[in-house]
Amino acid sequence: MDDELNVTYLTFGGHVEVEEYRYVYFVIILTMYILIIYNNMTIVYLIWIHENLHEPMYIFIAALLINSLLLSTNIYPKLLVDFLSEKQIISYTACLFQFYIFYSLVCSEFLLLAVMAYDRYVSICKPLQYPTIMTKQTVSIFLVLAWLVPACQVAVATAMSANEKLCSHVLQGIYCNNIVYKLQCMISIDRTIRDIIIMVNVGFLPLLFILFTYTRILVICYRSCREVRQKAAQTCLPHLIVLIIFSCLCIYDVIIVQLESHFPKIVSLIMTLQVILYHPLFNPIIYGVKMKEISKHLKRLLCRSPNELVS
Repeated sequence: MDDELNVTYLTFGGHVEVEEYRYVYFVIILTMYILIIYNNMTIVYLIWIHENLHEPMYIFIAALLINSLLLSTNIYPKLLVDFLSEKQIISYTACLFQFYIFYSLVCSEFLLLAVMAYDRYVSICKPLQYPTIMTKQTVSIFLVLAWLVPACQVAVATAMSANEKLCSHVLQGIYCNNIVYKLQCMISIDRTIRDIIIMVNVGFLPLLFILFTYTRILVICYRSCREVRQKAAQTCLPHLIVLIIFSCLCIYDVIIVQLESHFPKIVSLIMTLQVILYHPLFNPIIYGVKMKEISKHLKRLLCRSPNELVS
């Protein structure tokens, strides 16, 4: 009983007229969540069942889509429960857990995109060495590090936040992102330095590496024949589109927290939903349309009967 009394609860204050439009919100978010699951799992399924897609490039795509699916699952079920609840609340411990999972997966996304950029660099710029560099063991190590490194670093930030004193219990958002910091009474220099180090390690440095890698690819392609340029465009363009969209949404996430008081509540809600909607919803569409081999299998899946799909 004492433990229950000591639990700190937060109220989500970012919802707009949820009492009147709760079922509209519920249906929209549920539809989006189902589409996200269907779109991502369809591409992952195609990569899994077709042996010609068991290559590092496609394995990294599958990992990226699974990461997006986990990111959505961290947010959407709680949103759906909140829309049907009289009060939109969450315990501070559960909020920090959602915060931890959210930013661990966001940082993993950057590292996965960096690994994908490296894979394309080796494939295009060092094709003869590709089989010896991108082995199954190398791919496995990259995947483990892409999820493990952010998980460890964000765990430190989350653990330190758990000990901070709260001066407010109303969270001006609809899920637990870095707006949680605004509930804390004091922003210490140590915490600011810690967050900057994490951001540099798993955000800024991978982004610089990606830009450097694609710059090298562009230089090599410019000096190469038309066939090499076409191959680079087919395989690199989807990654670049995904990177640009994801980077913009991450910047968006920071801007919303810093400027949320300057926006009407409905505008803040729409902007917040865009952060958690676009990336997981459109990634599989981008890869399904732009990646030639995936697109070929996707068309067969959508246009033929199940008995004709065996290959």
